Amino acid sequence: MAETKPTGVIRKLQKMMTDGSISCRELTQRYLSAIEKENPGLNAYIRVTPDIAMETAARVDEKLAKGIPLAPLEGIPMTLKDNISTDGIETTCCSKILAGYTPIYDAFVWKVLKAQNAVLLGKTNMDEFAMGSSSENSCYGGSNNPYNPQYVAGGSSGGVASAVSAHLAAYGLGSDTGGSIRQPASFCGIVGLKPTYGAVSRFGLIAYASSLDQIGPITTTVEDAALVYDAICGADPMDSTCCGGEKVTPSLGGSLEGMRIGVAREYFDGIRQQDVTDALNNAIAAYEKLGARIVPLELPVLQYALPVYYILACAEAASNLGRYDGIRYGYRTSHYRTVDEMICKTRSEGFGPEVKRRILLGNYVLSSGYYDAYYKKAQNLRQNILRALEDTFTQCDVMLAPTVPMTAFPKGFTSQSQVETYLTDICTVPVNIAGLPGISIPCGADKKGLPIGMQLIANRFCEKTLLSAAYGFEQATWQQHIAPAPMGVML
Repeated sequence: MAETKPTGVIRKLQKMMTDGSISCRELTQRYLSAIEKENPGLNAYIRVTPDIAMETAARVDEKLAKGIPLAPLEGIPMTLKDNISTDGIETTCCSKILAGYTPIYDAFVWKVLKAQNAVLLGKTNMDEFAMGSSSENSCYGGSNNPYNPQYVAGGSSGGVASAVSAHLAAYGLGSDTGGSIRQPASFCGIVGLKPTYGAVSRFGLIAYASSLDQIGPITTTVEDAALVYDAICGADPMDSTCCGGEKVTPSLGGSLEGMRIGVAREYFDGIRQQDVTDALNNAIAAYEKLGARIVPLELPVLQYALPVYYILACAEAASNLGRYDGIRYGYRTSHYRTVDEMICKTRSEGFGPEVKRRILLGNYVLSSGYYDAYYKKAQNLRQNILRALEDTFTQCDVMLAPTVPMTAFPKGFTSQSQVETYLTDICTVPVNIAGLPGISIPCGADKKGLPIGMQLIANRFCEKTLLSAAYGFEQATWQQHIAPAPMGVML
């Protein structure tokens, strides 16, 4: 059991720096030392940036010495998923085909955080090109779960989740195409926020499926998720789909009296562990005690969400990944006679099995004779799902659902059952299909001591409502939370 009510790590660290308890350089060194000690067993970081981190920390200490107030995330040690572009720092998407690729520009989110003197500790592990649910598709090997290293950290943002859960970073940024922030957050007992599509710029995020991808924070508490979201949400002319979002931190802490919590039966039908069902039922009861009203819902259209997602995501991936040919950057095969042979061999050697599988599927559903039967039909069903979810929010303020129908699976599970692994996305993909905001927060543990995550979903650009509902639950049920993994920088 956690001994104290959950409070934000970010504000706690800043208070320590501003009152002189610790300098930013000392704090950064503590995190770097923890990474050196713990990362070999977790494989969360694939690239550590100590020189950059210490240079930033020195600038923060100079401001502190002059009495200059710090920005909300200034001086806080953090990490980035390896598909977020960083000027001058190798960014590979954990794929052999991008080995040696160093961007010449920063992603919008990193540009914003860098301007606040966020302390970048390094880049973290992920499934290759964000395609997977365990991080085991990485060319660097998978990330391990801090609660039990024999289990996966989840994916595709497994490295970020593992690092934050193990206190090897105060927070991190991941990307979510079909649950890749929320699922690993659930597996690792922390908070993962997938913002509304268009609230956070995708500029500089190496694309998997452009109409589904979204950057968001992975943190230890809801308050921290709100602070990071407030820093990175905003309009960006470099991303035509981005219009920004409202700040949410000032609205945290309000009463949940009268809030309508929707519970759709279809989300609960596929739960595979009784522990998960029990934890979610306890969460529903907790909301009722807080004054919320539970609204039963029917959403039969959700049965189409998973096939729609995989058809559309793979189609977009086939298009986006066509740019990797060995000519301009990244890996190139050693021996070839013609340009065509070079491209064929480069892609065959550079892409991993899961990426090849999704490219082939994407090309198939886009091909002549199958476009109407698969891709066009999936687009039409996507609109049906979107309209059904929009109608749902006339009946409730937020929806409550499992994040994943199970807790973290053991290492190697993906290779044993690919289809079973795909099914773990069943509760998360509707949010991406409709462009909605969703958050995963811890709500208990199974009999093995592995965390269980609860997902809350709100209407588009209703992050205030979403985070208020999550914060109220977190603060009211803190005694049910399992203790964090005892490693890394403990405060």
